Amino acid sequence: MHSLRPLAVGAFVLVMALSTACSTARPGQSAGSGTPSPPGGAAAPTAVRPPAANAVFDYQLGGAYPPPAGVRAVSRDRTAKPAPGLYNVCYVNAFQAQPDADIWEDRHPGLLLRDEHGEPVIDEDWDEPLLDISTGAKRQALMDIVGPWIDGCAKAGYDAVEPDNLDSYERSDGRLTSRHAAAFAQLLTRRAHQRHLAVAQKNTTDLLPQRHRIGFDFAVVEECARYKECTDFGDAYAGRVFVIEYRKKDFTAACRAWGKTLSLSLRDRDVRPAGAEGHVSERC
Repeated sequence: MHSLRPLAVGAFVLVMALSTACSTARPGQSAGSGTPSPPGGAAAPTAVRPPAANAVFDYQLGGAYPPPAGVRAVSRDRTAKPAPGLYNVCYVNAFQAQPDADIWEDRHPGLLLRDEHGEPVIDEDWDEPLLDISTGAKRQALMDIVGPWIDGCAKAGYDAVEPDNLDSYERSDGRLTSRHAAAFAQLLTRRAHQRHLAVAQKNTTDLLPQRHRIGFDFAVVEECARYKECTDFGDAYAGRVFVIEYRKKDFTAACRAWGKTLSLSLRDRDVRPAGAEGHVSERC
């Protein structure tokens, strides 16, 4: 299922991020108890604190704003500051490039996935080029860029990271596979755990069987009621699942079925900040 999220980072932010990608940020210090080491080769999380099950959640990718009363966890873009006193999830677009592909073409042309004509493969819904995670060398090169973004989340004081577009291989015209996605996700979780950040699996039921090997700690899931995936994620992560629905009827059905076990919220598709026209934000 394709992620639905706003274009949260502007061109100038991406320029700054890419220009500092090779610098090393100091790791953050998130308090919390450790979690068991995942089997199968994922890096053992050190002092990683996943969110509480069924914690009331607000999805703030379109712009940070004061969380509504009762909210205990938020997800914000990596360029925003965490919400004081809450569980904070840092959004990172890890598998696709933000708009302004010229920046990537100029600085990292070999890291964009390309078609048979040498043109970047584009996620047409968001006009974003896919990153090329098809080889170990390219995955390591991408970590020189995305890794410091994760470091920045830790330094800012976030508790967790949400690497988006895990499912981009589904939009690659067969050039990428779930195996490539899992391999890159494992590098991301290792880096995050080294920085004491928990890691969310973003959508993609296909990778649920590999969640322990990859190292995911919880899930952020869009429209699992619409696509009948909520039970799968809820069972896999023992209720540590933040669900975002974009249609009222799906949200209502989800609240009836999983309102006591999963954290459910209704948002507008552009996840606009409070006060903006079209803003929608409800919880069960």
